Amino acid sequence: MAHDLPLVDLPAAVANYVAANARLDADGMLASFAPQAVVLDDGGRHEGREQLKTWIRTAILGSRAIFTPESWRDEDGRIAVDGVTSGDFKGSPIRFTFRFQLEDGAIVALAIA
Repeated sequence: MAHDLPLVDLPAAVANYVAANARLDADGMLASFAPQAVVLDDGGRHEGREQLKTWIRTAILGSRAIFTPESWRDEDGRIAVDGVTSGDFKGSPIRFTFRFQLEDGAIVALAIA
């Protein structure tokens, strides 16, 4: 079932990540992830806090990439959020789906496609 936003309807870890991304707040984004979380983005795999910090600095802050959610749905326990990412990169804005897997209130996996 698809949901219209507001973000308050999203699970807290996802809403917090999206809000921190809108502020380009690296620490806030990182805080939403579990310590050994995995992010799959642009053909890369980033695992654990150190790799996630590097990914946030280069892929997000480096290009001022801000994801603006438009709708979300539950896909067999994963939270799929559709929206547009805008920033200082070729092709901006680009439509993406962020698929979050949560465990114990934290993001344990994020696949961006």
